[in-house]
Amino acid sequence: MTSNAILAWQERRSVLWHYIAPGKPQQNGFVGSFNGRFRDECLNEHLFRNLAHARRVIDAWRADYNTVRPHTSLKDMTPEAFAQHATKAYSKAQTLT
Repeated sequence: MTSNAILAWQERRSVLWHYIAPGKPQQNGFVGSFNGRFRDECLNEHLFRNLAHARRVIDAWRADYNTVRPHTSLKDMTPEAFAQHATKAYSKAQTLT
């Protein structure tokens, strides 16, 4: 019943809906990896008292994940540093053309 409600909602709002094929988790490996890490490192480690507490804890985890810890997939840079590096490289390439 939930799936039908979600499908009706996305159809009414013209939201594109993409499924991961059954038995094909590799179709969305980045999200699967992130979700596992988020669950292991944040959700499983805290008992949230209320929604405000959950938001504070999750926001602190997100900030750490994006600004403090390096990611091997980004050549050991933080996502924030990688984005700055990519922006500089893009700007430099634009001035050369």
